[in-house]
Amino acid sequence: MNFLAYALGGGAGGGEGSSGGFGAFLPLILMFGIFYFLLIRPQQKKAKAHKQLLGALKKGDRVVNSGGLHGLVTGITDDMVTMEIAPKVRVKVSRGSISGVVGKS
Repeated sequence: MNFLAYALGGGAGGGEGSSGGFGAFLPLILMFGIFYFLLIRPQQKKAKAHKQLLGALKKGDRVVNSGGLHGLVTGITDDMVTMEIAPKVRVKVSRGSISGVVGKS
């Protein structure tokens, strides 16, 4: 029956194997900090820049969409952009699929 007392009591000598409350969370805090600065923060910056790009979009801009289609913006609505990809050839694409402005005419 003595073995049960040793198993539950932790034995004499104390202090070995148990750390403070903050020490247990320190690796988790460090991992979150690394993930924040390497993954989360750059993604937020890129999303903010893309949102500003879409907000500044206007007629006459030369753009490229996420599929690689280049064209001239001829019309804009809240969620659609009309692009002229060749003379008298116009396509409608989602506004969110515009990945960049190539030039302004």
